[in-house]
Amino acid sequence: MLKKRVIPVLLLNNGRMVKGKQFQNFIDTGNPSTAVKIYTSQYADELMFIDIKASLESRKALIDIISNAAKDALMPLTVGGGIKKIEQIREILACGADKVLITTSAYENSDFILEAVKYFGSQAIIGGIDYKLDRDEKNYVWTHCGTKKTKISPLEFSLKLQDLGVGEIMINSIDRDGMMKGYDLELMSLISNKLDIPIIACGGAGNFGHLVDLYKNTDVAAAACSSIFHFGDNCPMQARTYMRNHGIEMRNIK
Repeated sequence: MLKKRVIPVLLLNNGRMVKGKQFQNFIDTGNPSTAVKIYTSQYADELMFIDIKASLESRKALIDIISNAAKDALMPLTVGGGIKKIEQIREILACGADKVLITTSAYENSDFILEAVKYFGSQAIIGGIDYKLDRDEKNYVWTHCGTKKTKISPLEFSLKLQDLGVGEIMINSIDRDGMMKGYDLELMSLISNKLDIPIIACGGAGNFGHLVDLYKNTDVAAAACSSIFHFGDNCPMQARTYMRNHGIEMRNIK
C-alpha cells in the first residue's frame, strides 16, 4: 500500500504568496522563499506552486522562485498555472521542478496532454480539475481559475485524463477552497474508487481531523493543503504525527 502524502500548496501572484476563499478575494500571505525553507525543515512530502495569474511577468518571478527552491528543497516540487506549451514544461522542469500541474489546458487541448506525457513521462504530468456544485445540485468542471463552466462532471473528466496518460490527478473543490470545513468526501471516495492512478484531494482542510477523515473514508493518495498551514501554527510534521497516531500510514522522514 502506498503511504499517504501531505502537500502544502503555495498560490503565487507576481512572486508573492496569496490566499483567498473560493478563488476570490486574495490577500498577501508572505514570501514564498521563506515558506520553502520552512516546509523543507518540516519535511513536507512535496510542495506545489500554483501561479494564479500566469502572466509573462509572473512567469519570470515563478521561474526564479522554483530555481531557488530547488537548491534547498528536499522534496519533489510541482508547478502549475497557465501551462499551455511543451516549451513551458521543459523550462519549468529544467529549473528544478519534478512535475507540472495542467488544469485549463487539460480540458481545452487533449492533444497537449498526450504530447506532454510522450515527451516527459506520465510521472511528470498531473492533471488538474477545479469543480463546483451547480444549481441543479450536480458538480461540474470549471476552467480559467474557476470563471468558465463546462458541461463535464469531475468523474467523467478524471476518467478522460487517466486515459490520456497523466500520472496523477488533483481534484479541487472551488466551493470548499479556503473555507476550512473539510474535504468533499463523497466525491473523493467516488473518484478514487473508480480510477487506478493516484488522486490528490484539494480544498477544505481546516484541521488535522479533516485529513484523517479524508484518508479513512476515501482511497486518495494525497491531501493538498493551504489554509491549514498558512493560517495558524500547524505544520506538515505535526500533521504527519497526528495521522500516524490515528492509524494512517505516512512516509518515514528519516
